[in-house]
Amino acid sequence: MTNFSIKVVSDNVCPWCYIGKKKLDRAINLYKKTYPGGKEDTFTISWCAFYLDETAPTQGIPILQRFAQRFGGSAERAAAFRERLQNIGAQEGIGFSFAGKIGNTRDSHRLIHLGKAKGSDVEDRVVMELFRDYFEGTGDITSYETLIRVGVQAGIDGEEVRAWLESGKGGAEVDAEVREAKSKGIRGVPHYTIQDRYEVDGAQDPQDFVEVFAKIKSEE
Repeated sequence: MTNFSIKVVSDNVCPWCYIGKKKLDRAINLYKKTYPGGKEDTFTISWCAFYLDETAPTQGIPILQRFAQRFGGSAERAAAFRERLQNIGAQEGIGFSFAGKIGNTRDSHRLIHLGKAKGSDVEDRVVMELFRDYFEGTGDITSYETLIRVGVQAGIDGEEVRAWLESGKGGAEVDAEVREAKSKGIRGVPHYTIQDRYEVDGAQDPQDFVEVFAKIKSEE
C-alpha cells in the first residue's frame, strides 16, 4: 500500500485553485478505480499558502469590481473572462457566482492552519468550504463572520474559530509558507508536489495526475 503525500500551494481567491482541487479529487477517484490495487492506496493532501496579491486590501471589495480593475475597465474583457471560468467550472460541478468579496487572504489561510491542527481531513474540508463560500456564494474572504461560517461548515466550533482569528494564531506559519514558495521559484498557483519529488503546475487534467501516481507506483 502506498500513501501519496500531495502538497498544494494555493491561494483561496484563485479560481484555478478551486478548479484544480476538483480535478485532483477526480484524479484520485480515477486512480483508485482503474489502477491495479489502487483502491488500497491512501492520499494525504496538505495545503500551503500563497498570496496572489500581497497588497490586497484588508477590507473586501466586490469580485466584479476587482475584475474591472484587472482588465483596465474593459467590461468586454472582464465578461469574457467570467464566461470562460463559468464554462470550465461547470465541467467540474462548480457554479461560479462572482457575488463574493475579494481582498487580503492571510486570515483565510490562518483558518486553514486551524483545520490543519485538527488533521488533514479537517484541513481539506476547510479549504473546500472556503472555495464554495467565496466562489459559489457571497462570502467576503476578509470577513471574520465569513470565516467563522466556513469553519462551522467544516465542522469546527464557531467560538473556537473566532478565538483563533482574534488571537492572530497561524499568521507566522502562513507567512513562512509564502516565503518558502517564493524561495522555490513558485510564481503561480496551484502548484502540486507529490511525494516531495514530482511537481505539477496548474489545474491539470485528472489523467496527468494519474500518470504521476502510476509512475510513483512503478518505482516502488
